[in-house]
Amino acid sequence: MKSPELLLPAGSLAKMRAAYDFGADAVYAGQPRYSLRARNNEFRLEQIAQGIEEAHARGKKFFVTSNLIAHNDKVRTYLRDIEPVIACKPDAFIMADPGLIMMIKEKWPETEIHLSVQANTTNWATVKFWQKMGVARIILSRELALDEIEKIRQECPDMEIEVFVHGALCIAYSGRCLLSGYFNHRDPNQGTCTNSCRWEYKTHGADVDPNTGEALARSMEGGGFSFTKAREEADSQFAGTQIQRHPKADEVYLIEEAGRPGAMMPIMEDEHGTYIMNSKDLRAVEHVERLVKIGVDSLKIEGRTKSQYYVARTAQVYRRAIDDAVAGRPFNPHLITELEGLANRGYTGGLLERRPANDYQNYETGHSVLQRSHFVGEVRSWAEGWAEVETKNRFAVGDRLEIIHPAGNREIVLEQMLNLDGEPVQVASGSPVRVRIPLAAPAEGALIARLL
Repeated sequence: MKSPELLLPAGSLAKMRAAYDFGADAVYAGQPRYSLRARNNEFRLEQIAQGIEEAHARGKKFFVTSNLIAHNDKVRTYLRDIEPVIACKPDAFIMADPGLIMMIKEKWPETEIHLSVQANTTNWATVKFWQKMGVARIILSRELALDEIEKIRQECPDMEIEVFVHGALCIAYSGRCLLSGYFNHRDPNQGTCTNSCRWEYKTHGADVDPNTGEALARSMEGGGFSFTKAREEADSQFAGTQIQRHPKADEVYLIEEAGRPGAMMPIMEDEHGTYIMNSKDLRAVEHVERLVKIGVDSLKIEGRTKSQYYVARTAQVYRRAIDDAVAGRPFNPHLITELEGLANRGYTGGLLERRPANDYQNYETGHSVLQRSHFVGEVRSWAEGWAEVETKNRFAVGDRLEIIHPAGNREIVLEQMLNLDGEPVQVASGSPVRVRIPLAAPAEGALIARLL
């Protein structure tokens, strides 16, 4: 079996280097104006040129993401702005808009184009269409099951295909969600998504205006209807009595849509609200072997706005999974444990597994939760058994630390720590403090996580 490319996100040059150090074959980065990461993106023309130069010097690939669905104003400036990027000679452009692809191919016909997941390719006929248009690779929709991917591979054996295996999932078809644009006029397809699906929402009772049909929040003292307030008021009626809280009061309830009898959706709300639209994060490390056997050309990880620690950890874990699959070794379940060290909203295999729809959702919290470890520092230098660490989060003497390094990881119990003046300290607070900790082996460039 051939080894698929491992493709990592690069939100900065430092993250790009970490991706390569920990096993990536290629990275993708984007210009803010023309990719779906207009915010939190450190790449400008200078950084793109430097990134491409460094990648090629290491025998790696660098793809430029230019995958927004353009409005007229951006079509007007597109060729002007993309010309200096093409001069930097990236290995490919990741694009979605047919008009922009046409313009690139007309002016620079030898430019390699990878069709973005934004184009929502879900069948082999569409793959063949884009192949005729001169596209070199298709990044398949995240809404496909493994069997569907295999069918596309069989029908299109001479076309490169790429599949997402890790990262955030959209609540709508990949990148097509309208919530952010509806709520605050920041369009996901223009690179300014505010992740409205992650927000917390309150449930309010409503009355319908008989004249207009408009739903109006039911007026009551202290604001609209609140499950929490209603429960407290109900409980107060029995204060000081022998009457106990009814066991049904805290149960989770289900709603059933009339058009889908038998399809139940749980509704849960706490003092923070409900997160009915919040998708879990994709994790497909356990499916890498199947994807390798199918013959997928590239396995892609999402997360250009994520931390350097996220990039390093996912690159290392998926590199091992790919190498094991290619070598015929059985899947190592410890890789799943290592991914629990990343903040996440709960993991799902997404639509690769075709699970019931409500399994994709995290109804309990809208933010990422740390399950196993916490990123706390980077090793900036090492000499004579001591590592100088730039702290990112708090850690202390007595903590169990994991030293994460391209040469291999190891765990230690921190027994001693010094400040830069050589004085003993017990606690290293968050960034930008620097401390020294004892490490027996060289570890420059290592990342440090505190095990929870």
